[in-house]
Amino acid sequence: MATKEGAPAHGVVAHLLPPRYKRQISEWLEEDTPSFDYGGFVVGEEPAEAKLLGKSEGIIAGLPFVTEVFTQLGCTITWHIPEGTPLSPIQHCATVTGPARCILLGERVALNTLARCSGIATATSRTLSLLRSAGYTNTLAGTRKTTPGFRLVEKYGMLVGGADPHRQDLSAMTMLKDNHVWACGGSITAAVHAAKAAGGFAVKVEVECRSIEEAHEAVAAGAEVVMLDNFSAEGSRAAARELKERWGRQVLVEVSGGLTAENVGGYVSPDIDVISTSSIHQGVKHVDFSLKIVPKDKTAA
Repeated sequence: MATKEGAPAHGVVAHLLPPRYKRQISEWLEEDTPSFDYGGFVVGEEPAEAKLLGKSEGIIAGLPFVTEVFTQLGCTITWHIPEGTPLSPIQHCATVTGPARCILLGERVALNTLARCSGIATATSRTLSLLRSAGYTNTLAGTRKTTPGFRLVEKYGMLVGGADPHRQDLSAMTMLKDNHVWACGGSITAAVHAAKAAGGFAVKVEVECRSIEEAHEAVAAGAEVVMLDNFSAEGSRAAARELKERWGRQVLVEVSGGLTAENVGGYVSPDIDVISTSSIHQGVKHVDFSLKIVPKDKTAA
């Protein structure tokens, strides 16, 4: 198993979760059964046991969400592997016990969440491994291009995979993109000054830059982070080197835009502090899981 990176190297990622995630899960369950539970009527509430099986390769992530699904339904889940474990299909990951109707009530909500979160952790871990193999020692980050209502799960998957989740929301750091600059008159300097006045000393300001000239203006205005947006690999390395030579540690350099597992190696440079990409969480392949009720012994009275 690869050496842990990011949050998993320092503690239990589940300890980051806010209390509100339990309310979200209640909403998911209500969405899935808004009226009568016809299938549940068929099986009733006889005690049952089910095996949660990992059926494809990947890294398992999202255990707290699945645990809470079954807890809210009066079931018990026992995990047989820790979060972040690479799967060797077909692998018995957990056992769920409780009333049959309740196990099946939670089945699809639990599996959908686990599959998506694990897929993100898997894509994140693979991309991070590619970067490390190419000699990159700095930070891989996700983006804010997440699914509305499901951001917490997706950011959680990035963390389990070893990446930085980047901004959680618009209130976390100030990201000034081209639209912000254009909407306030086209001046990066004016936009940064306004952002600094509103956020104060506690909120970092990052500016999306389309040229090296814009990047220099952003740093001169007081931005702590510049994002080199949609630069070529060679252009990113050259611009990052120029920024570090002029401004040193005063500025963090992030590159983003069109980065994938296939091309990210070309952006490796000690002058680039952060490589951010939505390819680790947008459109990633899910990890396949299933939940199977253990048949009762037909010979039992």
